[in-house]
Amino acid sequence: MPDFPSTTTRRQVFGGVTAGLVLPCVLAACGQSSPGGSPAPSGAGSSTPPPSANPSTPSGPLAALADLPVGGGKLVDGVGGRKVLLVRTSDTEVKGYDPTCPHAGATVQPPTGSTIKCPLHGSTFDAASGSVTGGPAKTGLKTVAVKVEKDQVLLA
Repeated sequence: MPDFPSTTTRRQVFGGVTAGLVLPCVLAACGQSSPGGSPAPSGAGSSTPPPSANPSTPSGPLAALADLPVGGGKLVDGVGGRKVLLVRTSDTEVKGYDPTCPHAGATVQPPTGSTIKCPLHGSTFDAASGSVTGGPAKTGLKTVAVKVEKDQVLLA
């Protein structure tokens, strides 16, 4: 065992050993740098292709209007792997919501009648407006702009 001065504590010894082990790990987690020492540009050194020029536009319709019964809804894939809750409020109108409950982040379920419910803690939301109708959530669902064109539901 190394000879330490009598005033050195175990905490100082093990703290130094821990720092010696952790520091390289922390530095490795910081990512790659360009030759000038600044962070590498996004996507550099990875096999992931850069995002498309307009990542907010999906390549096609979210759903067919016929797949959404009036008064009902459906969870669909939106942009970037995010879900969208589509709710058909009339023969020609569809509302879009972020299905993330503002209370605890659970995914709300498609409506039953005029109510959207969170299965985690029971918060309820109005299907036509997304506003909160029963807690514990304090705010309503965030809207996602959608439109109906040629019997297809698209992001607006």
